[in-house]
Amino acid sequence: MELKYIQCMFRRAYEPLDQYLHPNKVLVIYGPRRVGKTTLLQNYLQQTGMKYKLDSGDNIRTQQTLSSQDFSQILAYVEGYDLLAIDEAQNIPNIGMGLKIIVDQVPGIRVIVTGSSSFELAGQVGEPLTGRKLTLSLYPLAQSELLSANNKFELKEKLAEYLVFGSYPEVIQAGSTSMRIETLTEIANAYLLKDILAFDRVKNSRVLLDLLKLLAFQIGSEVSINELATQLGADVKTIQRYLDLLEKAFVIIRLGGFSRNLRQEVVNKSKYYFIDNGIRNAVIAQFNGLDQRNDVGPLWENFMFVERLKYRAYRSLYANIYFWRTYDRQEIDLVEEHGGKLHGYEFKWSESRPVPTPKNWVNSYPDASFTAINAGNYQDFIFDQQ
Repeated sequence: MELKYIQCMFRRAYEPLDQYLHPNKVLVIYGPRRVGKTTLLQNYLQQTGMKYKLDSGDNIRTQQTLSSQDFSQILAYVEGYDLLAIDEAQNIPNIGMGLKIIVDQVPGIRVIVTGSSSFELAGQVGEPLTGRKLTLSLYPLAQSELLSANNKFELKEKLAEYLVFGSYPEVIQAGSTSMRIETLTEIANAYLLKDILAFDRVKNSRVLLDLLKLLAFQIGSEVSINELATQLGADVKTIQRYLDLLEKAFVIIRLGGFSRNLRQEVVNKSKYYFIDNGIRNAVIAQFNGLDQRNDVGPLWENFMFVERLKYRAYRSLYANIYFWRTYDRQEIDLVEEHGGKLHGYEFKWSESRPVPTPKNWVNSYPDASFTAINAGNYQDFIFDQQ
């Protein structure tokens, strides 16, 4: 069947998908809406030599078939194909069980499914497909992906645009500022209305939207759930549930505090970042240029945190991540723990002033590294070194 998608001029990190496809395994591609999952899938299908079947989770007949758990019906559905591809698979009830039947009963078949709502798809494919799936997360365009159409100098020249408008494919390809703002606003509304407000456990849309705005104004700051609940006039459990939904719907990312049980370290609060700077700015309807803003520091911190997230995801660099702060206000924005070592990174937009290593960091973790990431050296942090 024909699915509409927007052609992207950039090579995506996971291309070609062959390296992730294996017989009798399901490749699950998660990600926010409109980041290019369908395009990635379509590009692969256009060049594969396998006989494939492409379907959509929006198709009612497909929903009925794959959720039926009727072996004969499901096996007849995929008979004669080497590859089954399903876009927006989260719309199919009990999709995990249907896919399990296919990969267990059809010798050699390969399956690709995409899904935009982690809280829907993860719960459905997790347990039924244990040991039978590989999961990839696709994000808005990484700076490294933009290198396929720009050089590093050009990306640096456009840095202010990425801080304000983010990196969604449609936004980057928009022809004017007004089109970027219109596109971002529509994407942000789709996030909330389609993926979250439609979820039946959301009883109060006003509280959810107000929560998101509060988080948008507190990027880079530690957040207390109790304080959020008090500010919003809601109970703590509701705020916890809404934060969890926003994270699982790829709107925000939570970062916890790091501690080795040192009494002076703060660990009882979290930080929240937005998956994309443009979405953050759409939530507060603020698209002014950097010279007209007082939040350049938080924008830089959010941008660098997410770009590093993409870097780790696309290179399979597995790390525990935290922020670090002491009660006397010494802090590090991002701590990565991998290879048995700690690596601290502080994000500062300005290049003009050197950033000293926090004394307590050196004293407590003498083997750990520390690097300040600014507008002058950031590319070393998010690009592979040649």
